[in-house]
Amino acid sequence: MDWDFSEDEAFLALCEAFRESGEPSAMEFLATGEGAFHFQELTQNAAGEGIDLSDSESMAEFQMEVLETIDEMNN
Repeated sequence: MDWDFSEDEAFLALCEAFRESGEPSAMEFLATGEGAFHFQELTQNAAGEGIDLSDSESMAEFQMEVLETIDEMNN
C-alpha cells in the first residue's frame, strides 16, 4: 500500500478511542459501534487517497494492517 495511514486523523482517533475504551483486543473494538465508526472513516480516507478497497480481499488486508499497527502503537 502506498499510503501511510498511521498519520491519518481517523487512524489516530481510532487508536485514541481504543486506548480509552479499555477493550483488550483491537479486533473486538473494531466490532463495536465506536470502533466501526472510526474504521469506516479511515476506509473513506483511504478511498480519497486512491486506495481501492472494493473487494473483500483488499479490505481484509487493510484491516489486518490497521490492527497490526494499532497493536504496535499500544505496546
